[in-house]
Order: sequence, then structure tokens, then C-alpha cells
Amino acid sequence: MFDQIIRECLSGFGMEIDGAQLARLGQFSDFLLEKNKVMNLTAIKEPGEVARRHMADSLFLYTCADLRGKRILDIGTGAGFPGMPLKLYDPGLDITMLDSTAKRINFINEAAARQGIEVSTVAARAEDAVKELRGSFDIVTSRAVAPLNILTELSMPFLKKDGLFLPMKSLNDAEAEEEHRAARAIAFMGGSLEGRREYSVEPGVKRQVLVIRRVAPSPKGYPRSYAAISKKPL
Repeated sequence: MFDQIIRECLSGFGMEIDGAQLARLGQFSDFLLEKNKVMNLTAIKEPGEVARRHMADSLFLYTCADLRGKRILDIGTGAGFPGMPLKLYDPGLDITMLDSTAKRINFINEAAARQGIEVSTVAARAEDAVKELRGSFDIVTSRAVAPLNILTELSMPFLKKDGLFLPMKSLNDAEAEEEHRAARAIAFMGGSLEGRREYSVEPGVKRQVLVIRRVAPSPKGYPRSYAAISKKPL
């Protein structure tokens, strides 16, 4: 069931997958569900739903830009999404996974070590990590972390000039309103919305990846502290 769902979803994306890739994803899913019994890693507890809503959903990002040879940052990675499925699908990718919760980063490191995969991880808040990593990445992505205006302020300063911010979002009326509210933040932080890639991994549920390019420098002093961002979002 797990393998079948992955194959069907990726076929719909125009992607291929081999046995070794499926095995790595399956081992990660098994370890995720095992650890989830004692850690709060995911609300999804069925292997088939993990395949669809975590693994396949994350892997759609592979179709949205050429990720090979790029330095990629996954902000608010949680239990490793979308970073770990992408890394297990293509171990040559250079992905740094960032999360403020050390136990989640420890889980990712342990999961990678079990499969002999080298990963880059950072346990820190984005607004703290940017002090060392500003302007260091070709691509920044994030999945289910924060409203787009807040996420934009946190993410854009990590990008190199002409880099891409690829937030993964729902596609519905509420998200359209969220995107409208974020237009000022995107422009203020030096971004330009170039388009979107729409997809689905489950019937009746539409998803999208926004494609936002950094066309100008992000202002100095940004991102602000999360408390300041939350109190007065852009």
C-alpha cells in the first residue's frame, strides 16, 4: 500500500521512482511512526496517509525547480518535511533542515544515520539562525509553518540574489486571502511572486507551491524577533 501510493502520486507528478528510493522512504516512514509513539512528531498515524500526505506531498517540490547543485534550506522542518523525503529520494541534494525544537532535529539526525545518509541540520529559531546564514541559500522552502506574511519575513533573508522561496500551501479561499495579505510583506522583503504550481495528493484537496524570487535585498534588521513579528506582522 505504501509503495503503491507513492508510485501513483509521483506518476501524477511526472516523476519516476525506483526500489531503492522506495525502500529509503519506507524505512523513514516506519521509523517516524515508531518514534511517534513516544514523541509528538505527526498527527498522521497510518502508513498509507504518511505516504500520501507527508512523503508524496513533500516530493512534489522536486518538480518545482531544479534542486540539484543548489543549496536548499527547509525552515520549520518539524519531523523532516519536506527535507527528508527529498533527501531520501535524491541523496545528492544539499539540504539544510532547520527547526527550533532540538528533539525533532535529533530525530532527523538519528533517522538519517540509520540509513547512512548525511544531513545538515540546525536547531534554532529562524530569526536567530539568519545571523550566521543570511544570503546563503539558492532555495528556501517551508511547509505548514506560519501565515505567509510571517513566513516571508522569516525566510527571504536567507536567500541569495535571484534565489527562490518555495512555500508549500493549501489552495482554497482562505489561502487566497492569506496570499493577498502577504503581498506587502513579499515586496517589502525583496520578493516577487512569479507564479504557482498546483497539485493534489488526495481527492478533493488542492495544494500549491508558490514561486517567489528574491529580486532585491531584504532590509537590514529583518527578520525581527518572532514576538515582534507576531505582534505587528508586515
